[in-house]
Amino acid sequence: MEVVAVPSAIAKKMITFSLVSIPVSVYAATSQHRVPLHMVHEADGGRVRNKRVCELDGQELSEGEIARGIELPDGGTLVLTRQDLEQLPMPDTREIRVLGFLDESRVDPLHYDKSYYLGVSPGGERPYALLVAALAQSGQVAVARTALRTRDSLVVLRVRDDTIVMTTLLWPDEVRNTEGIAPKPIELRPEEVALARQLMDTISSDFDPAQEQDEYTVALREVVEAKAAGLPAPHAPEARVLPPVAGVTDLMAVLEAAVVKAQEEHPKAGPARGRKTTAKKATTRTPKATGSGGGRGRRAS
Repeated sequence: MEVVAVPSAIAKKMITFSLVSIPVSVYAATSQHRVPLHMVHEADGGRVRNKRVCELDGQELSEGEIARGIELPDGGTLVLTRQDLEQLPMPDTREIRVLGFLDESRVDPLHYDKSYYLGVSPGGERPYALLVAALAQSGQVAVARTALRTRDSLVVLRVRDDTIVMTTLLWPDEVRNTEGIAPKPIELRPEEVALARQLMDTISSDFDPAQEQDEYTVALREVVEAKAAGLPAPHAPEARVLPPVAGVTDLMAVLEAAVVKAQEEHPKAGPARGRKTTAKKATTRTPKATGSGGGRGRRAS
């Protein structure tokens, strides 16, 4: 029987809501699969190191000599000492304080940042299971506050595989609005929308996100393995030819050709459906930019 190594906990915390408390351990939920490339001297392979040097006197500094600073409007620098930063009000890093519960659809995915697994600590098994069951049955998520690495964070608690997942959220003022980016409304014919929907269904008929992979990293590993074995590096595949931009006059023709091509590439989609539709005229609308103000009764975004 294969022994699975238990990951190391990042922190110990306590989920609290009203009078209920649940002791949990925080674990990283994701890990990057990048090939660890270093900066080296091309001539001899020696590692290139970064040094912390003062730009004024050229002196190399130790960690104890480095403070934090902020540039002032006049170009000067205001230095903040460790004592200045330690006096700032900080939330309790041990607590994950639940503020309320929302339907998951009310949390804009644009605000999701980094995810962590919350494993139950001894003594918290029953309330942990109770929270998991309540969240799963209600389809809701818990919105909470906590501190991670001294930074105050708004987080969402949700359930995945009977495990509570804590995802940090960007603060409302960290997400830019779409002003100046969103396109102007364009009136579309029902036939165009129907064909676009048919194309979407055809392409999605056999799509499985779990089968996707990072092609660049795979190719980079092949290059590393080949060079390490003294073999020539494999050639990169030819770049995919991008389709031409469809003009207004030929959009329907492009969509019809795209549906036919997609059905050939995705046989599970079945035969083409008719283009008859009773849909009303569709108009793409630019969503109004929402303010960045907070509030317990507002959308957690």
